Amino acid sequence: MKQFVDIHTVLSTPDDMDDYHDDAISASEKLNIILHMVYDQADDDIDTAYLEALLEKTWEYWHKDRYLIDIEVDDLLDWVDHLFSEGLDEVES
Repeated sequence: MKQFVDIHTVLSTPDDMDDYHDDAISASEKLNIILHMVYDQADDDIDTAYLEALLEKTWEYWHKDRYLIDIEVDDLLDWVDHLFSEGLDEVES
């Protein structure tokens, strides 16, 4: 159940991104956009543990990506679409 997952507990701050990005503020904002995309695209009746795992894997996949701030939002949306079509295996590979 999506409503039982508090998206605010997984959002990043610039401090989270400072070790990996020169512009930690922009990187944090972009990561938060992706996390919101995952949350927003999830069905309302999604298994809570599965949604939490998707958000965690999204965080792990993107927070160190040095090109994060350069990626267009449309490309991120495509990644999220692919994530939901492939499941957790997409971000684990």
